[in-house]
Amino acid sequence: MASTPPSRQKLTLPAGGRRLLLHSCCAPCSGEVMEAIIASDIEFAIFFYNPNIHPRAEYDLRKASNIAFAAKHGIPFIDADYDVAAWYARARGLEHEPERGIRCSMCFDMRFERTALHAHEHGFDVISSSLGISRLKRMDQVNASGVRAASHYPGLTYWTWNWRKQGGADRMVDISKREGFYMQEYCGCAYSLRDTNADREARGRPRIVIGHPHRPDAPPSSSS
Repeated sequence: MASTPPSRQKLTLPAGGRRLLLHSCCAPCSGEVMEAIIASDIEFAIFFYNPNIHPRAEYDLRKASNIAFAAKHGIPFIDADYDVAAWYARARGLEHEPERGIRCSMCFDMRFERTALHAHEHGFDVISSSLGISRLKRMDQVNASGVRAASHYPGLTYWTWNWRKQGGADRMVDISKREGFYMQEYCGCAYSLRDTNADREARGRPRIVIGHPHRPDAPPSSSS
């Protein structure tokens, strides 16, 4: 028997917006966001720009799940460059900053700046991101980067909607299990992988094996 679709609030774009460009970090985080937007009949496209993800094999796995889910729903998927050298250049000097610190702000800024530029050049008047749905991310930090990026272009708005509201974070996990998404075990960058493995070793747990997702009954450890 098919499951009953969740009861959802009807969403509308801010500032009278008509078209949304949604930055997606990975399928587990964006699945619930996409279904909420689809249920509200909002015109949108996915923008996948995540040069922070390391190594390339991990990047390709996360992107593949996202492409497949977008295709299933007929949502346009924009695959941006994997300009990892530019990301490392911006991260120089921040290699040992903690998660949720200034390195993460830099990373959000870089990804949202590119999202805002594409939106400006292709007729989108609102941008947002699935990054904020993860409870391991600071919503205020994500939103601040989005608002900064949008402020460079007249008529462009960053949508600060809290995707965790009304059970969104729990539905994120349910959708990931239902769809069989590849579910990563660390945030995404080389420094996150390094620090996550150091923590696992300190607790007597095995190191992360790229391409081996965690058990399907556990939520994603973080968004990318």
